[in-house]
Amino acid sequence: MRQKIILEVAVFSVEAALAALQAGADRIEFCENPNEGGTTPSYGSLKTLIGLTNKPVFPIIRPRGGDFLYTEVEFECIKADLLLAKELGYPGAVIGLLNADGTIDTKRTAELVKLAAPMQITFHRAFDRCNDPIKGLEAIISTGCKRVLTSGQVPNVGDAIPLIKQLVAIAADRIVILPGSGVRANNCKKIIDETGATEIHSSARKANPSLMQYNAPSMNENMVFMGVDENEIKTMLENLY
Repeated sequence: MRQKIILEVAVFSVEAALAALQAGADRIEFCENPNEGGTTPSYGSLKTLIGLTNKPVFPIIRPRGGDFLYTEVEFECIKADLLLAKELGYPGAVIGLLNADGTIDTKRTAELVKLAAPMQITFHRAFDRCNDPIKGLEAIISTGCKRVLTSGQVPNVGDAIPLIKQLVAIAADRIVILPGSGVRANNCKKIIDETGATEIHSSARKANPSLMQYNAPSMNENMVFMGVDENEIKTMLENLY
């Protein structure tokens, strides 16, 4: 029988997290601000979600959009948010820090891993901006992170199968390689089969229309918000086996 494949779904609201879990997601990457690529959820969102599920939810700890080179003030924010997630009872969190030269910021990453213990720490797609993916992987392993979320240093992971396969082989049993970005029901099985990965990451995004009966026409706004496609999640799970 095929090994269980873990499906992680990235979401941008409490409601979307609950919908994804109901559809069968094994783990949630919990973010806010999809247009910024995902930032740290608010305290209210973190406190509410942890009270509504006992399934694995890993909040992203990212103080802003843009790059992953953080000032001392921003690093203090990261530490404070990570401790908050730990105090609330989250089993893991998602971080990513780089140095200006494109290397992994191992010093700060290791400090965060130690601070968060016993939480699991995932190093996110900041990895895809590092200057050497093989050296970068070894650097992340040295910090104690449990997994690396990566698209293989290109926008769509389906275009980086050889590199993902190489990373999986190098990682062996030292760290989990989590392929993500562009993962949908029509390609998830191919990615798993061709790389040997045991976990996979998708946002399964769906734009939800506003339920407002009135929308001021003078504002010329499209009041949609980001949710998840529950049918897409269910189909992905069906296709993985």
